[in-house]
Amino acid sequence: MSLDETCLSNGEVYTVLTNKAAHGRKGCLVAMVRCVGSETVIKAFKRMTHAMRLTVKTVTTDLSSAMMLIARESFPKAQLINDRFHVQQLMNEAVDNLRVRYRWEVLEAENMAIKEYRQKRKEAKGHGHSIEPWKPIKMSNGETMTQIMARSKHIILQHFSKWNEQQKARAEILFENYPKLKRGYDLSIKLTEIFNKRITADSARLLLAKWYDEVEKFGEMQFNRVLDTFENHYQTIINYFNERLTNASAESFNAKIKAFRSQFRGVGDIKFFMYRLSMLYS
Repeated sequence: MSLDETCLSNGEVYTVLTNKAAHGRKGCLVAMVRCVGSETVIKAFKRMTHAMRLTVKTVTTDLSSAMMLIARESFPKAQLINDRFHVQQLMNEAVDNLRVRYRWEVLEAENMAIKEYRQKRKEAKGHGHSIEPWKPIKMSNGETMTQIMARSKHIILQHFSKWNEQQKARAEILFENYPKLKRGYDLSIKLTEIFNKRITADSARLLLAKWYDEVEKFGEMQFNRVLDTFENHYQTIINYFNERLTNASAESFNAKIKAFRSQFRGVGDIKFFMYRLSMLYS
């Protein structure tokens, strides 16, 4: 099973339970609850028979504690698995936050340089002299560091094997000037590579423990949230390596709901919309 949430209209959020075995076709929609509150959703799921709920073997969720509580209470025999892509996204966001911090430093330095230039120009005019127009410092690829910082987000969020020649040149300059940013990026790639390995949960536990120590020694505050997440959900993250299941099926079904909604330019009658969904997918 996959557990996720989606929004239909007017900001109303629904909890969606889908069956992976149906592969997004007829029978994939198990339940859709007009709420995200744990107690309400658990009560709704418990309308299924106890024997039926005991047959559920695995439940994949994101890193939401509320979703995990719903899964544990509703399906007591199921193994809970945190989606690997949400874990990787958390790490990517930490690296990008570090990039943003450096970007603000670059912008501040550039603003200070412009102020100093204006002061020099003012003084030169007072003495009847003129100075050349201000020009920003350009790097070897023809871009300023401000431009490189602004254009490096996709570099940070992509695997280096997907970079084009322009991005490779940009990354080389970026990492040469900010080695800590390269270190953070390397740690993010290392986490992805661990998840990509076809290994047992015990082997993954050892690799992730070593990776955790490296991130801890790195010492950047942007990565504290990642460390806390691993500490709080260590076992459910490790469970991924048992079955190698993700929450991709739930994300795919949410995309189908949104596409279905866009075809009719929104949801006018929610009850009828839910009825159509149930006829197509339940």
